[in-house]
Amino acid sequence: MVNALLHHIVGTISVIVYFFNTVLWSTPIFILAVFKLIPIAPWRRFISYLLDACATAWISVNNLNQRISGRTSWQVNGLEKLTRNDWYLVIANHQSWVDILVLQRVFNRKIPFLKFFLKKELIYVPILGLAWWALDFPFMRRYSKAFLAKHPHLKGKDMETTRQACEKFRTKPVSIMNFVEGTRFTAGKHAKQGSPFAHLLKPKAGGVAFVLSAMGDHLHKLIDVTIDYPQGVPSFWDFVSGKVRNIRVNIDVMPIKDIMEHGIFSDKYFDDPHVRERFQAWLNERWQAKDNLLDSLNATQKPL
Repeated sequence: MVNALLHHIVGTISVIVYFFNTVLWSTPIFILAVFKLIPIAPWRRFISYLLDACATAWISVNNLNQRISGRTSWQVNGLEKLTRNDWYLVIANHQSWVDILVLQRVFNRKIPFLKFFLKKELIYVPILGLAWWALDFPFMRRYSKAFLAKHPHLKGKDMETTRQACEKFRTKPVSIMNFVEGTRFTAGKHAKQGSPFAHLLKPKAGGVAFVLSAMGDHLHKLIDVTIDYPQGVPSFWDFVSGKVRNIRVNIDVMPIKDIMEHGIFSDKYFDDPHVRERFQAWLNERWQAKDNLLDSLNATQKPL
């Protein structure tokens, strides 16, 4: 009873700190976002660095909050290979919303600020759309096969639009994040898929292929992250209330050119079924290695 009450108090205080920290740093982000609307390239680049600094500071305070409120022991392998001056594609297994906090905690100030590809329509979301645009989250436009069948003249236009959106990353290092499974792991989803992996859902190659097609010549390295919760997959409340005692993170880094130059991937991915099969097979091999690693760590999927 005493422990439950203590966790409740710690979690409540922690959430309050998260809230006020978000309000604190979102204010300068929105103000700077307005200044970034001025269409002068050097000015926008300067403002972008200030915006990333604000986002990094926001995560740093969140991490301090976690250190004070949590009793978590962290085991992280592979950080020594990373710098803030490279361009990265980051992939990871996905079990909980806590994964995002884990990735931010592990990579903050180690690599450029993590960013996600977003659907182009999200730029019109009030307030958040402006913030995402200001923070240089790349917006993508995807046309369905049915749409392209009716409008064949637009074939390839979605990729060209995304490449143009990523031009800003030629002079500014970036880390693009992709959860390859497309959704969080649950026993129900695992059974429905008939996944061949014990601890993972099937990886989806399309999202990674889209990033490589749009930014392959910009990116330097692939970071493959394996997240393990030895006690079982935690909820956000478990994490902020100090119930999570151990988190293990393994980081594997490989040059993007090994993927591009060794025939694993090419720009013909979306047109050539043989390229798609080859790239999916490569991704399945990585996922099998990840599954084997989780086995060796005695990972479980039991709830807390």
